[in-house]
This record gives sequence, C-alpha cells and structure tokens, in this order.
Amino acid sequence: MHAKQENRPCKFVSFSGIDGAGKSTQIANLRTTLQDAGLRVLLVTFWDDVARLKRIREGAGHTLFNGDKGVGSPDKPINRRDKNVRSWPMSVVRLGLYFVDAISLRIAIGKALRSGADFVICDRYIYDELANLNLRNSAARGYVRLMMRLVPRPDVSYFLDADPVAARARKPEYPLDFLYISRASYLTLIELVGGITVIPPMSIKNAERQVMHHALRLLSSERIQSQSAENLVGEG
Repeated sequence: MHAKQENRPCKFVSFSGIDGAGKSTQIANLRTTLQDAGLRVLLVTFWDDVARLKRIREGAGHTLFNGDKGVGSPDKPINRRDKNVRSWPMSVVRLGLYFVDAISLRIAIGKALRSGADFVICDRYIYDELANLNLRNSAARGYVRLMMRLVPRPDVSYFLDADPVAARARKPEYPLDFLYISRASYLTLIELVGGITVIPPMSIKNAERQVMHHALRLLSSERIQSQSAENLVGEG
C-alpha cells in the first residue's frame, strides 16, 4: 500500500560534506530504503539541477587554472583547480555565482516539493558553496546570513564529517591541505547557520543507521506510521 497521504507536506533532506565523505553512498542507501517502504522519493542533484553557468565554471577551472576535469578515483587521481582557488578575484566571482545558485535552488526546491513526492533528497546544498568562502571575514559571514534567508531550510541537513586523509583516499581530486581547510570551513559554517545534523566519522553501516534514525524521526513526526514506519525499522 502506498504511504502517500493527502494534505501532508513533502519532507526534504540535504547531504553535505567534503569530497570523499561518503555522501553518494548514504544518499543511495536512504533513497532505496525509503522507496522500498513505499514512499515516492525525488533526488535533486545540486550541480545537475541547480547550479547555473556550469560550462563557464568548468572551463575556468580547466583553462584558467590548468585543473583536471572529471571525477577522481583511487586508481586514477586527478588534480582539480576550481573551488580550491581562493584568490580575492575568485571570491568576488563566487559571491555572484552563489547568489544566482541560491535563487535557482529556491525555485528547484519549490518545484520538487510540489511534485507529489513524499520525500526529496538533495545531493549537496547551498552549504557546500558557502563553505568555500573565507568565513573568518565578517562580510562573508553577513553574505552567508543573506543566503540563508533566500533558500528554504531542509527538514534535516546532514553534514557527513570525515577524516580528510580517508576522504582523499576514496576520492583523490583535491590536495590534502585543501581538504583540511574545507572541513574546518564546514564546521565554522555549521556554527554560523545552526540546525545542521553532524554525522561524525564512522563506518558506513553505522553512518547509515544514524542517517536513517533522523529520517525516521522526521517521518514519524508527520504520523507516517503504519506499514511504512514498520518497513523502515525493519530495514534499519
């Protein structure tokens, strides 16, 4: 029996974290478990469905900064040059790009929540862009507060924390020193915006349990009990 109930708002969650933190694995597990429980799940991928001017952004990293294209893997590491370029001209450019993305995100999430889905999962969110800013700067922190007024807040925002060394071993795309900087920036952002659920570094299975725990609490808060809730508990 399908779990959809009339007049019940769609719920949505987002996943953020440094590259190699395990977001894709956790998203795939949550999506499959919810679908197996009879819920209609919609996946929104930030880069594919939200980000704008992608061709220009990709070209800049490759042409201007001599960075590699594609996705790195343990047997084929690459060296990207995009978000890890932190010069002040690039920071100014990012402010404009991220504002455009925030507007796009607002529209995309609004459409997703009206799609008839029970659950929307966001693969990365505005947090993953804001963490690229110098959050020690007061102007940057003010910009973050502005962005948070523009975008809808997920019902649960997961931040998958990870050891940078282990993360780079899984997905070797950026220098290790940048991953340490990126992780510290995420943690600063979490303190700044609040309301983000941190999943500490742990095994994949334990992380799956933590993610499912929060998702189940979210579903239960809307009284989606009965068969769907029982199915979710069984899967966990």
